[in-house]
Amino acid sequence: MKGLVSFSIVGSAICMFFLVMLNYFLTPTLDWSIYPCIALLLWPLSMYFVYRQNLKQFAFFTSSVFIILLTVINLRETPNLLWVLYALYPLVFWPVFTAFGKKAYTMTAAVIGATTTIIYYALLNVAFSPNYPWVIAIIFAVGWWPLSLYHAKHKSFFSFSIQASIWISAFVIGMNWAFSPSVIWAIYPIFAVVWWPISLYFFSTKRHMTTL
Repeated sequence: MKGLVSFSIVGSAICMFFLVMLNYFLTPTLDWSIYPCIALLLWPLSMYFVYRQNLKQFAFFTSSVFIILLTVINLRETPNLLWVLYALYPLVFWPVFTAFGKKAYTMTAAVIGATTTIIYYALLNVAFSPNYPWVIAIIFAVGWWPLSLYHAKHKSFFSFSIQASIWISAFVIGMNWAFSPSVIWAIYPIFAVVWWPISLYFFSTKRHMTTL
């Protein structure tokens, strides 16, 4: 394994040198080689931390490389639009929750993680596109984290189907109201989702009657 780490360092260095030379001789006025060179750093970094079996440092350094790469691309190519802010949160979120270890699987971590995610993207939504409440989709996505974790630990699958159906229904109603209020289309997916808890109820009832 140690030999593979050394090979990745040498291979990455050779590739970066080749790309820089290619950039210099073919397109000297366009500095594009910086992007693949930063990405190539992930190869030896990944091999090194896998060899050391240190996932926390791997998450930290990999996230740092991506943050640097995306920030450089954003500031060089589109400095008037700070789209890197949308990718910044998950890149910071990954090493932070990796550092929590087993605590990251707790209900408290799920609630805190979902809440901070919603607050962060809600602020971005208000700051950059207040007329389009796309944060509704973020709320819907991260809401599954604590909801699923709670019912998985309690094995309350029927209750989960009810609450999940309500959650999906609230999401489609919110999307309908926010983006196309003149056309009431939310009723169609809600009708389909309702069959989930109904099916579970009759399945569990039939199985209970069979065992009597």
